[in-house]
Amino acid sequence: MSKIDDTTEETPRDFIREQIQADLDSGKHSEIVTRFPPEPNGYLHIGHAKSICLNFGVAQEFGGVCHLRFDDTNPAKEDQEFIDAIQKDVEWLGCDWGDQVYFASDNFKQLYGYAEDLIRAGKAYVDDLTADEIRDYRGTLTEPGKNSPFRDRTVEENLDLFRKMKAGEFADGERVLRAKIDMASGNINLRDPVLYRILKMPHPRTGDSWKIYPTYDFAHGQTDAIERITHSLCTLEFEDHRPLYDWLIENLPVPSQPKQYEFSRLNITNTALSKRRLTQLVEQKLVSGWDDPRMPTVSGLRRRGVPPEAIRDFVSRLAITKSEGVVEAAMLDHCIRDYLNQHAERRMAVLRPLKLVIENYPEGQTEQLVAANHPGNEAAGTREVPFSRVLYVERDDFMEDPPKKFFRLGPGREVRLRFAYFVTCNEVIKDASGNVEELRCTYDPETKGGNAPDGRKVRGTIHWVSAEHAIPAEVNLYEPLFEDPEGGNSEEFLKNLNPNSMNRLPDCMVEPSLSEGTVGTAIQFERTGYFCLDTNSEYGRMLFNRTVGLRDTWAKVKQKA
Repeated sequence: MSKIDDTTEETPRDFIREQIQADLDSGKHSEIVTRFPPEPNGYLHIGHAKSICLNFGVAQEFGGVCHLRFDDTNPAKEDQEFIDAIQKDVEWLGCDWGDQVYFASDNFKQLYGYAEDLIRAGKAYVDDLTADEIRDYRGTLTEPGKNSPFRDRTVEENLDLFRKMKAGEFADGERVLRAKIDMASGNINLRDPVLYRILKMPHPRTGDSWKIYPTYDFAHGQTDAIERITHSLCTLEFEDHRPLYDWLIENLPVPSQPKQYEFSRLNITNTALSKRRLTQLVEQKLVSGWDDPRMPTVSGLRRRGVPPEAIRDFVSRLAITKSEGVVEAAMLDHCIRDYLNQHAERRMAVLRPLKLVIENYPEGQTEQLVAANHPGNEAAGTREVPFSRVLYVERDDFMEDPPKKFFRLGPGREVRLRFAYFVTCNEVIKDASGNVEELRCTYDPETKGGNAPDGRKVRGTIHWVSAEHAIPAEVNLYEPLFEDPEGGNSEEFLKNLNPNSMNRLPDCMVEPSLSEGTVGTAIQFERTGYFCLDTNSEYGRMLFNRTVGLRDTWAKVKQKA
């Protein structure tokens, strides 16, 4: 059973679910079988999450199964690393394929037999044209193509040449096997498409067994048929390939008759969702890797602290239609923030420390104050936070000449220290250059816990950490990686990289309880945002990645709508 553990609202109907229901009601199918078929030539990204949740989701909803299938037909770009990463990502998203994991390469022998079937039926031929010549002969969207001079070879000659291709008797690219369909077709995909090409390269699973490999278009539909897929769900770029998908199914002795249905792909503002372009970023070392927290890959989002529940919530809000559109990145941030607001525990961290000395607090004294782990969830419990005479506060929480609506620290101003006491700033210490380097304050010991017995109120509450007990840390703040990621050619694409996509703060101070944090689990730094402990630290310190800020622009957009 394909299982997604989800708590989102009931999924609305869409044309795919309506089609599935109609097929079940009519008796066309007694069980639904879908598949998620990634090519193992890169890591999955957030766009794939839409397909993953759709394929596994409808299988679960209709009591069917969903296969995880790797369409591994191009060893030049495929690697075991990608296979392992894809499995990890799909499982992390909450999908269970059980023992239903397949590889197109498992069917290479059967696919080869199908190719010979086409040759015997006079519907495929070996072509000697080069790749450039094939492209020229294919024609354009407004002009028909031309038949290859090798199109009318005999069945016997084609079988002989194809078997020699298989035996490795020709060089890479010297010959290809093409379907014989219609060079004048209005659909270019039907103008004698290539079915097999020579590629003398070892395959991650089959080693050196094969010297020729099927194209994606040839292997995909036949593998669906072999696996008895009932509904082959693809994104819209495969719509023009459907006639070829159907032609091959109709002209081969396959064990079932799957049907392909297309839906719109996911496009997000300021986000590159082209695997080719993401590969370019990795190969040119413009990011630290596929799991760079700025990348829209599933592994990058996981490293940034995004929970799988938030991704599934985001996908559940997307329409399954045939109309292309663009989703605001703020919508994804909203789903992340909404989930973390409910589930992430709170901690205190000072990102830009300013020293604060409480002059009337006893030197050498430390007390443990009680802090709630989550203000809206008593079951989350409490923790103890050390408090002492010398603290660190955020530099942005102090202004020497504050404006009227600034309610934090300033000369002569009183504020509440979170979970602690009221303090008043009495003196500002500056260095030789006039920069503020220390605040001298006094505290009211009667306000322990943040409340005054005389009923007086303060309008500002700030967070802090004890200087003696604080743990040094580094924090990465992220902004969108691109300004216009889909615009222009490859050169222009790289020009759109945001030079400020990552800002590392090297001298942060965090409360000691964060030393027990779990890598990848997001927590809220009070008043700052949601962060998670990174998988490594370049400088021997704890390193945190900002998952998302506290400000929710998407919620404001929804309120105005």
